[in-house]
Amino acid sequence: MSRNTVADVVVDGLRRAGTPRLFAVTGSEAHPLCAAARAAALPLTLASTEAVACIMAAVAGDLAEAPGAALIESPGAAARAAVEHAAVDRAPLVVLTERHPHAMRAAKAALGGTPESAAHWIAHASRLAATAPRGPVHLDIAPDVLWRAALPVATSCRPDPPAPADPHALDAAARLLAGASRPLLLAGLHCRSAAGQPWVRALVEALPAPMLVTLRGKGALPDPHPLMLGVLGIEIVDERLLKLADLVVTLGLDASEAVPASCRSTVPVLAIGPPQTAGDPAPAVEVAGEIGAVLEELAPRLRDRDRADWDVAELDRLKRARSTARRGDDAERSTRDIVRLAREALPAGTIATVDAGPHRADVAEAWHAVAPRELLASNGLASAGFALPAAIAAHLVHPDRRIVCFTGADELQATALDLDTVRRLGGPIVLVVFGDGPSGAPDPTALAQSVRLSAGSTAGGARFGEALHRAMQQGGPALIAVRP
Repeated sequence: MSRNTVADVVVDGLRRAGTPRLFAVTGSEAHPLCAAARAAALPLTLASTEAVACIMAAVAGDLAEAPGAALIESPGAAARAAVEHAAVDRAPLVVLTERHPHAMRAAKAALGGTPESAAHWIAHASRLAATAPRGPVHLDIAPDVLWRAALPVATSCRPDPPAPADPHALDAAARLLAGASRPLLLAGLHCRSAAGQPWVRALVEALPAPMLVTLRGKGALPDPHPLMLGVLGIEIVDERLLKLADLVVTLGLDASEAVPASCRSTVPVLAIGPPQTAGDPAPAVEVAGEIGAVLEELAPRLRDRDRADWDVAELDRLKRARSTARRGDDAERSTRDIVRLAREALPAGTIATVDAGPHRADVAEAWHAVAPRELLASNGLASAGFALPAAIAAHLVHPDRRIVCFTGADELQATALDLDTVRRLGGPIVLVVFGDGPSGAPDPTALAQSVRLSAGSTAGGARFGEALHRAMQQGGPALIAVRP
């Protein structure tokens, strides 16, 4: 195959955009784009289904902060749903099809490619996917076009640098912060960038002020930090904090991340980050822009500000009250105990993934993240089967880090075919599966053993610690079923 085909130009554009790898479906090995990826040394991973390929590509793009790429030829309903979840998650993703010229719902744009325009359109797709708000872009190229000769064009595939923030808005934000005695920070998913996260921590400590995070914003400030009070959602504790605060500062909240209803009060709101859609409550001041760039420009304006007047003892009581407020039933307490044992036993830098099932809130509360993207969870209620593909993608992007996948037996059934992918990769992925699964379906250990994956079961507590220790000792992938 000539190195100047449309397929080659598309793959070259992805590589220059920083795409970590191409995901496709088993059976697509001979596809022109897969052949071009192999020739260009762009890693290729084959998934069991189109939906799984989309989830893996979206997670890989999110972790690499570059467009993920999924080849799904002619997407079905499950694949389209996965693309919609990538849009809600603000994951940069290029969806490549060859028999689906119609626009995909939730895609930022639907583009087409010809031999004359392929270089332009793959560059445009990559730039658009990675431009805030990040999300999926659909590029359809007819099968007969991919083999045809194309003229490579050195078009930029990276997004433009963020525009500077409005200086008048920065001045107004500084005045609002200077007049607040007890500001409360709410951090969202846009606080996770490599450029933004250090500035978020610097602001928290310079004020100083307590912080709550959304599920996708977890890790913006390390969970063990004394000013990190946890994940938004425990209403009784959140409301106590908000009653004490005289200013709410939203940092990098996405439009898909809800501000708590208790914020709808007389406390003014300062919004910093991407532009927000009109809603309630409307911010008193809004500074639009990339979170790191905005905070860097805001910092000199806060130099002579008086320090916040929070009662440290009261903040400590509220932090401890979160665990009391979320006691729940025996099953919920058992889930949190399992997650805490795993966090304590696994090394620093371990990445956890979790499905959108009944265990998600307990995993999010108990898994201590020290840095952004150490807990991967879909924003909102994703379709069943996010955690396992996300764990595989996390291993492929970070092969040197331990991965733990928290899922339910019901959710595991949706992606059981990818257990064989876990075994073939041989990476340090531990699957922790809660429950016995649907009636009549194989139990998790049987599914694992059917693909020759190491598996065991436990009733929890100390026995789980022993099972996890054995899994870590063997070094490769393993599954631990936690029985109720």
